[in-house]
Amino acid sequence: MNMLSLKSYFGVVAVLVIGVGVVIMANEFSVPPATTQTIPSNASSTVSVVPSISASDMPVPQPELIATSTVEAPSKPIVLPKILKTASTSPSTSSTVQIAPPATVTPPSTTSSGSVSLDATASLLRGALVNIMCYAPAGGSVHSISGSGVVIDSKGIILTNAHIGQYFLLADRNVSCTIRTGSPATDAYKASLIYISPLWIKANATVLTQATPIGTGEYDFALLAITKSATENALPTLFSSIPLALQPPASGTPVVIASYGAQFLDASQIQSGLYPTIVFGSIKDIFTFAVNTIDVLALGGSAAAQEGSSGGGVADASGNLVGTITTSTIEGATATRSLAAISASYIRGEFASEMGSPLDFLLGEPTSFSIADFASQIPSLEAILTAQLH
Repeated sequence: MNMLSLKSYFGVVAVLVIGVGVVIMANEFSVPPATTQTIPSNASSTVSVVPSISASDMPVPQPELIATSTVEAPSKPIVLPKILKTASTSPSTSSTVQIAPPATVTPPSTTSSGSVSLDATASLLRGALVNIMCYAPAGGSVHSISGSGVVIDSKGIILTNAHIGQYFLLADRNVSCTIRTGSPATDAYKASLIYISPLWIKANATVLTQATPIGTGEYDFALLAITKSATENALPTLFSSIPLALQPPASGTPVVIASYGAQFLDASQIQSGLYPTIVFGSIKDIFTFAVNTIDVLALGGSAAAQEGSSGGGVADASGNLVGTITTSTIEGATATRSLAAISASYIRGEFASEMGSPLDFLLGEPTSFSIADFASQIPSLEAILTAQLH
């Protein structure tokens, strides 16, 4: 089923060619006679690790201005591995909508893209964007993390990465996760896991204990269902959402990229001063896990190419989510890095292959049913992960 052996992730990867598969697509959603390249097996992910921090011992915030897309990344306790292959074109010089300002300052609206439809998509994607914070007990082998996700159904279904979703399997290990929204991100909801790829868990069982996990993005997606409010406010009747695309984008397609990038923040700033990063860019290249499918979207360099962007969204001018951020380089100026996402069409196809039914069936049923259906799988998946812990 795999053409490559995967290792795992840690934030956002891009892509280095070991083998090239030539694909000539024939419909309007395909790439004109071009190469669809096979993904090698040494990429990294983009979740932001927050060492030695738990929900009860988060330090007092000391917010400050974070780095922009042209500032070198500071050293961090955990460093993501290099990507597999860089994008085939020069790095993006996309404009950034927003960076994290001091906590006492309301961030200005600086959206600029030259495309009315992309501006509208940016607003839609930003409304659907969430930050996922998972707190692990201090001193253990599992780190607290900050990642991203996107609400893809108005019932409150969140698409994120498997390397984030796996933390929802560790409640028995006193790991707790909260869904945060807004600018800056604040606690908003609690959620339950309703799908994570068993193939990803089996292939990446040691990710939780690795300082620098690597992988390609294959199988790296999970679905959460919002279950209750994390505040005194009642749950909304409908959640802001963006639909998951049915078809893959072609190379060169203009897109909006959104995440809660956290590489330039310390633990206290992630807790109290984490703002969305919204970037306008384009699909630089496409890659495959198989033979002729568009599975990975190379996005070049931008402010979104940083830790914490895992699970963030990539949307087109039609207002559809075409990809989910999985991997990236994290060294050097962000404009020179390489960011990658798995395509919505890959997610749909892989889900149907594993589950034997279309993803829309899961999205269409009440979330209470989805939660109950998946609950029976949690013990066996948790056992695979906890067997690696000490």
